[in-house]
Amino acid sequence: MNEVLVMGHRNPDTDAICSAIGYAEFKRRTGMPEAVAARCGDTNDRIDFVLRTFGVPSPRFVADVSPKVRDVMEPQVLSVSPEATASDALSLMDQHNVRILPVLNSDRHCVGLLSLFKLSKFLFPATNRLIDSRRVLSSLMNLAKTLGGQLLMGPEPRREEELFLTIGAMSFESFTKRLERYKRDKLAVVVGDRVNIQRHAIEEGVRVLIVTGGLPVDPEIIHLAERRRVGLISSPHDTVTTASLCRSAVAIRHMLNEEFLSLRDDAPLTVVRAAALASGYAAFPVTDATGRTVGILSKTNFLKPVERKLILVDHNELSQAVQGADEVEIVEIIDHHRLGSLTTQQPILFRNEPVGSTSTIVADCFFRHDVELPPPIAGLLLAGLVSDTLNLTSPTTTARDKEILLRLEKIAGVNAREFTDKLFASGSVLTLKPAWQAITIDCKEYAEKGDTFSVAQIEEVGFDQFWKRKDELQLALEEYARNRKYLFATLLVTDVVLQNSLMLVAGSKSFIDQIDYPSTAPGVFELRDVVSRKKQLLPYLTHCLQKMKAAGN
Repeated sequence: MNEVLVMGHRNPDTDAICSAIGYAEFKRRTGMPEAVAARCGDTNDRIDFVLRTFGVPSPRFVADVSPKVRDVMEPQVLSVSPEATASDALSLMDQHNVRILPVLNSDRHCVGLLSLFKLSKFLFPATNRLIDSRRVLSSLMNLAKTLGGQLLMGPEPRREEELFLTIGAMSFESFTKRLERYKRDKLAVVVGDRVNIQRHAIEEGVRVLIVTGGLPVDPEIIHLAERRRVGLISSPHDTVTTASLCRSAVAIRHMLNEEFLSLRDDAPLTVVRAAALASGYAAFPVTDATGRTVGILSKTNFLKPVERKLILVDHNELSQAVQGADEVEIVEIIDHHRLGSLTTQQPILFRNEPVGSTSTIVADCFFRHDVELPPPIAGLLLAGLVSDTLNLTSPTTTARDKEILLRLEKIAGVNAREFTDKLFASGSVLTLKPAWQAITIDCKEYAEKGDTFSVAQIEEVGFDQFWKRKDELQLALEEYARNRKYLFATLLVTDVVLQNSLMLVAGSKSFIDQIDYPSTAPGVFELRDVVSRKKQLLPYLTHCLQKMKAAGN
């Protein structure tokens, strides 16, 4: 799948979603048609409000970008049904130059695999089993179809039965003696235009007479076959070819390999590769969640490169990126946060600027390169900018943010102040979400000198809802930190009106003891004039972490 996914961080906020959509639009307009906006977390009420306001659909949800079986499988499945003949299968294999075919029933469930090796062993038995080369397991209808001939007379034409092949290429006397050695109703006699042999075979009650060479069959012979209920087939081939083709009229359900290894289409390649390569199978049916076969995978398919690539926006740390980001190529990063520990295998475009939002940087890309910015996209970028900067009141706000916002207002036809009021009134996380979701809805994980921790932030109008739910939020945060094995986890609740915050902390007591902001309740601290996670809170938390380590804790 040749695509470039433009994605923000896990638990995306408004800026992450809007900048992903905006940058994907920019890349498509500047020569990258495969750029697709995506997200790896759920949207929230405010993001949904923004998307509805500007009439833009939510980015595609992609929970995991690690290469999957579906990324390298052959989606066009060449297959045969269990009732198809060996001749059908050989023709398909020859036409498409394949050696293995999956055998699918009417529900497209795989019932086995058919290999060219298995077919050749059946059609060309070893010298110690030459008697097998004269056995034909088929129906009269399949015999006629395989020979490309005409069924002139066929009592019970669909009945599958075991026949014994004999050739009438001898004197009449020799033929009559040969017939005496076999059960007549099991014989399939192949003969040319020797009418006396034809007549005798029918009178003796053989199961089927196959007349070769495309030669006309005497009406008297046809009438006699009808009276004696003997099958009669006209073959366009010579006797040798006809005899060799007869055995390939067998239904392949008699020779398929019912032992095989199937793979789920959504299985990660890293999980199935070792087992598949170590197996004795050369090909693997690929199924979906319902068991239907949707592809076929050979061992050489594991060598195919996966074309999926990533552009990260609003973050640059793998701990915050979509699952599997370390298994695909990251080609660009557009961000306004601190530098993390992410490494790449080759040089990439990395644009990191100390501005208030990633949406600011994306909008600047349009302006700097003189690329037309559609009004709905301008509206989204405006929403991302005012959301991350609290409409230019956050300490992260720069002159560049103010300049960009003015231009976005004109293009989108939106008043930023009025829109911001509507945005923050569009949904209170603490009112609408359960505690476990409230503490993770905009949560980022960080690693600092061997320790990991998380910082979540939600914006509210006032702190009333926080105090009503403080106890359940604290329990949820403690459980979250414990399950993730974090040193600590924090929730920053910001009052967008008063421009103050409360911080809820759970985790290591040694760390919490380093916090010197006023404590208003156990685990709750008042952070006056702190509204930015990136510029104010995160540096403070890393400072507290350093103090803890310096104290030997």
